[in-house]
Amino acid sequence: MPDPAQTPTRIYRSGFGYDVHRLVEERPLILGGVEVPFEKGLEGHSDADVLLHALIDGVLGAAGMGDIGTHFPSADASIEGISSVGMLRKIMDMVGDKGWRVENIDGTIVAQHPRLSPHTPRMRAAIAEALGIEEERVNVKSKTTDGLGFAGRGEGMAAYCAVMLSR
Repeated sequence: MPDPAQTPTRIYRSGFGYDVHRLVEERPLILGGVEVPFEKGLEGHSDADVLLHALIDGVLGAAGMGDIGTHFPSADASIEGISSVGMLRKIMDMVGDKGWRVENIDGTIVAQHPRLSPHTPRMRAAIAEALGIEEERVNVKSKTTDGLGFAGRGEGMAAYCAVMLSR
């Protein structure tokens, strides 16, 4: 039997991310790294991928490295229109340099419309690829608000993401 004193201890940390963006005309709707057909898109300095922004904040929170605005400030004109997948990859390089890796993520998109469940398999695949992990470790789901609040009125979308890191 291995000596417990000689067995390296794995460290786990959890993080939680949240984001919200307004729905506007004449923007593509990008969620989970994929374009979703819809007559509106999300307003933002980047491609406004609300799910990936929540994921990035969850990863940064678990690693104790601030938040998305710290690393990608909206006042920085040089990153206007930046891909959120590119942002996620950059953050993963940073946390990877500190020895962290993603164990799993669980994300929820809050939107009244469009129906998102047909698109979540592609989102899972895109996120898994950007994180460099298996799809089975990525969960994405969507919820409506039954017409309540800003999401229910179709004014915007929100996303939540729980993240587990280890090293």
